Amino acid sequence: MAGKPKLYYINGRGRMETVRWLLAAAGVEFEEQYIESNEHLEKLRKDGDLLFLQVPMVEIDGMKMVQTRAILNYIATKYNLYGKDVKQRALIDMYCEGTMDLYELMLMLPIKPADTREKEFANIVEKATTRYFPVFEKVLKDHRQNFLVGNQLSKADIQLLEAILMAEELKADILSKFPLLKAFKVRISSIPTVKKFLQPGSPRKPPMEDKDVPGIMKIFYGVAAGKVIN
Repeated sequence: MAGKPKLYYINGRGRMETVRWLLAAAGVEFEEQYIESNEHLEKLRKDGDLLFLQVPMVEIDGMKMVQTRAILNYIATKYNLYGKDVKQRALIDMYCEGTMDLYELMLMLPIKPADTREKEFANIVEKATTRYFPVFEKVLKDHRQNFLVGNQLSKADIQLLEAILMAEELKADILSKFPLLKAFKVRISSIPTVKKFLQPGSPRKPPMEDKDVPGIMKIFYGVAAGKVIN
């Protein structure tokens, strides 16, 4: 029997958090090896464990997988969260790419310079409420189903829920004009595996805080500040 997937990343959200979400939604237990120093990261690189010298990295089914989207697509395919045919997968991919665009903006907010943070925050709220959330509200209105694609749970639903909850951490009433997305959030959050992941003590990570940034930068770059996370 294959062992549990093993996740290599910092003890924080970053680009691994969506992988945690998807595995949890699939009901898959996993282990984590936290990278706690730049020396640890360099060792993984020198040992040839990181194909493109970057994390996230997931050991699964005898592979050492890197590149977040490749990891997510493999998990989604393996656990039937990727639609029933090529057209459904195309829709799922489009929705996930849009969600990831918004997620990336929110992910990078804590490491933006303090003097630009307010402007960046306003940009995120504006794009969430005028570009991204209206699209998904319309999809749910036109689709008239419980899920985004094919009326079955897919990685598109999980990634959208993750982005919604992250956006609500920034602005609690950000869904005030999106009643179908509100209902979607409640519905997907109530799925037993997802509900379990949302409980205290789960592998879900808290939001990054200002105090976390220097340590994260030091792990990735060996310095306390400077570059953004790849």
